[in-house]
Amino acid sequence: MDTDVIVIGAGAAGLAAARDLALASLDVILIEARDRIGGRVLPRPLASVLVPVELGAEFIHGRASETMALLKQAGIATVPTGDEAWACEDGGQLRREDRDYDLVQRALGAASSLSKDVSADEFLHGLARDPNMRDTAETARSFVENFEAADPAIASARAIADEVGSGVDLMSTRPVGGYGPMFDLLRAECIAAGARMMLSTAARALSWSSGSVTLDIVDPGKQARALRARAAVVTLPVGVLHAQNGEASVAFSPELPSSTRAALARLKMGHAWKVMIAFRTPFWQTIEGGRYQDSSFFRCDGGTFAAFWTQAPQVERTICAWVGGPKAIALQGAAPEELIELAVDGVGALLGQSARARGEFEAGAVHDWHADPFSRGVYSYVAVGDDDPRAALAAPVDATLFFAGEATSTDGQGGTVNGALVTGRRAAAEAAAVLSARAR
Repeated sequence: MDTDVIVIGAGAAGLAAARDLALASLDVILIEARDRIGGRVLPRPLASVLVPVELGAEFIHGRASETMALLKQAGIATVPTGDEAWACEDGGQLRREDRDYDLVQRALGAASSLSKDVSADEFLHGLARDPNMRDTAETARSFVENFEAADPAIASARAIADEVGSGVDLMSTRPVGGYGPMFDLLRAECIAAGARMMLSTAARALSWSSGSVTLDIVDPGKQARALRARAAVVTLPVGVLHAQNGEASVAFSPELPSSTRAALARLKMGHAWKVMIAFRTPFWQTIEGGRYQDSSFFRCDGGTFAAFWTQAPQVERTICAWVGGPKAIALQGAAPEELIELAVDGVGALLGQSARARGEFEAGAVHDWHADPFSRGVYSYVAVGDDDPRAALAAPVDATLFFAGEATSTDGQGGTVNGALVTGRRAAAEAAAVLSARAR
């Protein structure tokens, strides 16, 4: 054997798993196809903005104890997101949106009592039959498409209800300065514990039998080789696990058990576009007599982008433009420059300041997570069905393959950094227990 455990993927789940396994005195090799750690966390410098912008995960949802502990250890403070929200009305006017999402959460939460699961689309159509609930149903549809990054025609109404009822907040806090330092700490802890890390190393095929794994890889020198281990922790996004061919696809031999494959079939990769825009000044804070001075979130379903947010309460010169679900899918293939221009125009139209938005524009950045072969989407959601595919995917295979990542979170934290961290630690504990028992 080349090592005790191979961990595939150096995102939050993979780093957490590799660290814990190495601390358990196991020999660990962590491989990552990209030339960087972080997975779907991607800080990038933008123009003259002092702190990097996050092109991937940005927020901390709910209590997120694993994330908070790491940030504290790294000396990174957190700041609550602002709670002042606005929504577009017919005619383009903005109104305060203080309670809309409370109503949406209660409305979606009712799906948890369904005797048989239905799509979010079917559930919302039923909700909208009540004239008093039509507006709430439309806002709920926006939530499904944008917060869940899901297609309502496919997404499970009951799974969304369970997530809403889990207590994970929509947007609660964010790390001051971004997630970068936390991931640097995780990487340093992995190395200090003895884990070996191989970046720019792509997995191609994984052959396994009970107690034995062989992983075919292509190393940074483009040389093919094989690594052998007693177990593997797989943290690949479900979009990559779905892939049948391409530079990031991984072939399993023998094929995964039917329960694992059925779980994967029910887990879909969400689609969204996130465009970060830097302006020369935070001009939105001064228009209309400072009406939007403390604004943090804008929702406007009629445009190309469905939501915009600032860095409030921090005073920054950046605005994020976001769209998810079917509208995001429709934008696939658009050039980054086109998306940035659409986002700037969207900010201008939203605020009634088109000329000023163009004049103040400094720079923009976007990452195409859909075309990224190592993610193939933004984060997972559950399709219609009557079992729990996240739990089924999380189940170890023959005490040899252990799956982790946000898609395997079973406590409502799918799609979050904290969910990935928790599952990475869970998979590490499972693998360590099995290997320890075999050694006795």
